[in-house]
Amino acid sequence: MTMSTTGGRRKPPTIHDVAREAGVSRGTVSRVLNGGHYVSPAAQQAVDAAIRKTGYVVNRHARSLITGRSDSVGFLLTEPQERFFEDPNFNVLLRGCTQALAAHDIPLLLMIAGTPDERRRITRYISAGHVDGVLLVSSHSGDQVAAELHEAGVPLVACGKPIGQSAKVSYVAADDRDGARDMVRHLLSLGRRRIATVTGPLDTPGGVERLAGYREVLAEAGIDVDESLVVSGDYSRASGEAAAERLLAGAPDLDAVFVASDLMAQGVLTALQRAGRSVPQDIAVAGFDDSPAATSANPSLTTIRQPWDRISAEMVRVLLAQIGGEDPAAVILPTELVQREST
Repeated sequence: MTMSTTGGRRKPPTIHDVAREAGVSRGTVSRVLNGGHYVSPAAQQAVDAAIRKTGYVVNRHARSLITGRSDSVGFLLTEPQERFFEDPNFNVLLRGCTQALAAHDIPLLLMIAGTPDERRRITRYISAGHVDGVLLVSSHSGDQVAAELHEAGVPLVACGKPIGQSAKVSYVAADDRDGARDMVRHLLSLGRRRIATVTGPLDTPGGVERLAGYREVLAEAGIDVDESLVVSGDYSRASGEAAAERLLAGAPDLDAVFVASDLMAQGVLTALQRAGRSVPQDIAVAGFDDSPAATSANPSLTTIRQPWDRISAEMVRVLLAQIGGEDPAAVILPTELVQREST
């Protein structure tokens, strides 16, 4: 590894060291570091090899002064902090986005804003240019974060279609409605007719779309939706348990439950087992997400698989394109039914 030495102290390699090692000008190295425009393939390869040999690391602070960019991206979760640790979906999505950005040598900053005050502070911080763009997770209707960041000119991609946004905001989403339709059709194919649902929050895109899919398939089958079979949750395990208790009290003859998340479905299983109902013999239970909660449940959950790797990769791709000057875009990805022991 090439390093300068001053007074016995080893100094990190500089752009001049890279240029000398590669046999090119400092300007060529600079162009490679800023995207490789107007650089020949041979020079690109020589500079890449020199960077590896010297161990050169970009001084992000110095580069940001020149480019006006922070060379970082924010992962903004608008949920209480405890939800980040409870819900495995957030961790899976965060890991996928981190890996996708690592391929571009861009660090990801985790930001959690679960209260209005926190959202105001985070919005000010982002709007001041501390990150180049934002991956927004778990937005709720009435939440102005997306609109305010869009108004401030901050590149933004939401996970799930934002509800009630007049601004054109980029988003990447699984096809929640189609996934719900597939699951309810599956339950009907098993001969279940008193099919209940535990919805997600109805101020979120997933909550709205999965409930719509449930209603549509029952209507197609000529089954009137019994509103006593529809109970809302908040995607937490505790809310699933409470919802199942309400369902059993109001509709003890139910024979299936479609639950809008695997974590809530775990809570449903707990309540059913406590009530002496066997799964799936008495009541079939189906989840949504195919998160680690699905395979750790007892019995393991039949669920709808969201393509988390593709969602995170597409969110990063769309955001980087937007940072590069492209217009907002929307991407909807297909889901897949995974059958396990609970149906």
